[in-house]
Amino acid sequence: VQLQASGGGLVQAGGSLRLSCAASRLTFSAYTMGWFRQAPGKEREFVTRITRSGGGALYGDSVKGRFTMSRDNAKNTVYLQMNSLKPEDTAVYYCAAKLPESMQYDYWGQGTQVTVSS
Repeated sequence: VQLQASGGGLVQAGGSLRLSCAASRLTFSAYTMGWFRQAPGKEREFVTRITRSGGGALYGDSVKGRFTMSRDNAKNTVYLQMNSLKPEDTAVYYCAAKLPESMQYDYWGQGTQVTVSS
């Protein structure tokens, strides 16, 4: 299984970025997909997750109203649209996959760096 995250970069506060995560070697439509992030010196933080069908997105309090997660099962890809970015959004962003009945995420991508300058 491979999860390849991309789309990170440097952006000014108030700007936008769109992350992608392409999955391979798994039955993509069977998996709940999530995004997490980890800033230097901090614990990994839940950002959002989406169900197999693309509905029922759940967001962490710090990103509600600014981030939107979506998925395209035909392309085995999930997206994270990040708007109104803040310096505190700076982190490495990871995508992850789990079966709905799993208590924890089974597969993780390598991460993509997002840096928001003030």
